[in-house]
Amino acid sequence: MGKQMISFWIRKHEADTVLERREEPMPNIEGNKMLVRMRAASLNRGDIMARIARHSADQPRPAGADGAGEVIDPGRSGFAAGDRVLFRAHGCFAEFAAVDPALAALMPEGMGFEQGAAIPGAFVTAWEGLIQYGEASPGDWVLLCGASSGVGVAALQLAKHMGARVIATSTSARKLSVLSVLGADEVIEARGSAFSEDVLRITQGRGVNVALNLVGGTAFPGCVRVAADFGRVVMIGYVDGELRAECDLEAVHGRRLRITGISNAPLKPEQRAMAHVGFMRDAFPALASGAIQPVIDKVFSFEDLVRAKEYVESNQQLGKVIVRIP
Repeated sequence: MGKQMISFWIRKHEADTVLERREEPMPNIEGNKMLVRMRAASLNRGDIMARIARHSADQPRPAGADGAGEVIDPGRSGFAAGDRVLFRAHGCFAEFAAVDPALAALMPEGMGFEQGAAIPGAFVTAWEGLIQYGEASPGDWVLLCGASSGVGVAALQLAKHMGARVIATSTSARKLSVLSVLGADEVIEARGSAFSEDVLRITQGRGVNVALNLVGGTAFPGCVRVAADFGRVVMIGYVDGELRAECDLEAVHGRRLRITGISNAPLKPEQRAMAHVGFMRDAFPALASGAIQPVIDKVFSFEDLVRAKEYVESNQQLGKVIVRIP
């Protein structure tokens, strides 16, 4: 038997998921992958959901989708042993991970592993929603429904950096005050789609160019209602657990709206790599220079991963929840 490591696996249990601590063999680095000693990983809501078919954990699978660490064996990757890297990969809640170098980046000098782990999943998804599919431009109005999530905060920072105007919604006045400090032009305390009247007032009836929905089905009708002509509605998350919603087809047709969903599940490796290239081009320079700082809500120890999952599911966070791996 080869060398063993500690890792956490996720499996479905009734309508929920549970995390199981296991001893597993060290990952093989096949093809051009490299072996990384994990130092920190982020906890993403999409990684722990069981209700969405494409995220199903009917069969247990390694948990964790992004993180940061040190290259132990670079293989044929082009990285060097000892390099500090941040990346997306399967099985990041483990002591070691096999990482595709096409989804990795060198960490800037002075950036800690916890900060590095807060970047890949949140900012790549924010880039996809805002730029790849949202096609946001300077001066555009961007609506962030559920803006306090890791992706929401990343999208807020990226949108402001590129010169867009941001309306952020949350059910928490406390979170909205922080989002204002982070740069939101307007904040709305609302549940479901109750933000729509305020959004139309703020935009003088024109609506928003891009709406990122991180809330779920209850917010979807409002996103369609406030989308401007040629607007883009991007579906990212389901904090509310609602997977169904009514859709105003007259609005979609009459205003030539585009509705897009973002999920990593169906992407091929080359498609993930393309998103990484776009993120590196449009977002990473600002992160590397410190112009954008990843926002970390809480850091948990590796042994407290189950408690970290419970915290994320409680909807208390603002920004990223990180697990430190010794």
